[in-house]
Amino acid sequence: MQLTGTPFLLLTIVLVPVSIAVALLLWGRVRGPKPFQALSRIVMLLFCQITAVLMVFVMVNNANLIYGSWDDLLGTGNHVRAVPDLRTGPDGSDGAGGPGNDAQRTKVLQQFKPVDDPKVPEDVRTTDLKGEVSGVDGEVLVWLPPQYDDPAYKDRTFPVVELLPGWPGSSKTWFGTLKVSEQLKPMMRDGQVAPFILVSPRTNLLGDSTDTGCADVPGKVNADAWLSRDVPQMVLDNFRADPSPERWAVAGYSAGAHCAAKLALEHPNRYRAGISLSGYNDPATEGKSLTAKDPHLREVSNPLNILKSAKTPPKTALYVSGNKGDGLEAGEALKAAAKPPTTVTVQETSGSHSSDVWKPMVPGVFTWLTATIPVQH
Repeated sequence: MQLTGTPFLLLTIVLVPVSIAVALLLWGRVRGPKPFQALSRIVMLLFCQITAVLMVFVMVNNANLIYGSWDDLLGTGNHVRAVPDLRTGPDGSDGAGGPGNDAQRTKVLQQFKPVDDPKVPEDVRTTDLKGEVSGVDGEVLVWLPPQYDDPAYKDRTFPVVELLPGWPGSSKTWFGTLKVSEQLKPMMRDGQVAPFILVSPRTNLLGDSTDTGCADVPGKVNADAWLSRDVPQMVLDNFRADPSPERWAVAGYSAGAHCAAKLALEHPNRYRAGISLSGYNDPATEGKSLTAKDPHLREVSNPLNILKSAKTPPKTALYVSGNKGDGLEAGEALKAAAKPPTTVTVQETSGSHSSDVWKPMVPGVFTWLTATIPVQH
């Protein structure tokens, strides 16, 4: 039974009145020594409380898709098949250009299927990808804009946005909770927003309840290579995606916002823009971040440090939003450090650190992104 499925939700709802009915029925019928009677009644009360808490947890999880599967919830899933040593060049780069730069590489064609979750729209597809570069295996969700199958666009390539959830978070959240495709589809049809291909890869990669920080950590995980190399290459292999870095962007919220800013600034040869919703610069802001545990990784994974230490300012456009004490200061610091051609747009928000804030921002964020990555005619 799926964690996010309707049957499990209904089961938890039914268990609440059942547990109360059982307690009422058996409360006065317990026999034996008084300590045994007291213990039995305590167990009944605990059972009632557990079923109520479980129901609330499932409702909250289904509404926000924090955990997408039992493995994610229990921390038993491990998506790291291998951890290749990704040598860096003398300039600190990984030696690779933008997606699709290897002309000799054989394309890897994937099989796509509907996402088996009622929260996710039927036109979103998923595939299980084995990352050739990173050694990471995981699902990747893809949504194609309404123009993609229009005969008038048959010879056109499309811009791409990678969508990253928070931590813990599911690859389904942008589609199921933030309703990104449902909000943007009519705007794309009306020409208000560019027809982006939307891609949401798995970011919860380690089975020990650890946030990867979207970084390549020797001996642990190549999360950066998974997101910035394997996933984009898969998109290019299977769809009419524009190979130019000028037509790619990465967006995220919370821990995913930190990742979006980090990846966009770190790889201007792959991404033109980064969108950070309620993110942070210092990896230690997330207590379970893998990059926060090592002083060097913590320093080099900080978007502000990446920007300040760049030999030449990257041609990167950032959109950073946040409330006071929840991302706003991080955005202002990035804006203060930015030098042309780097640009940073800061948007102050109000409200809690939740999808209630980020969901209504989707139209405005993608309107900004359309102005940053104009439609090709």
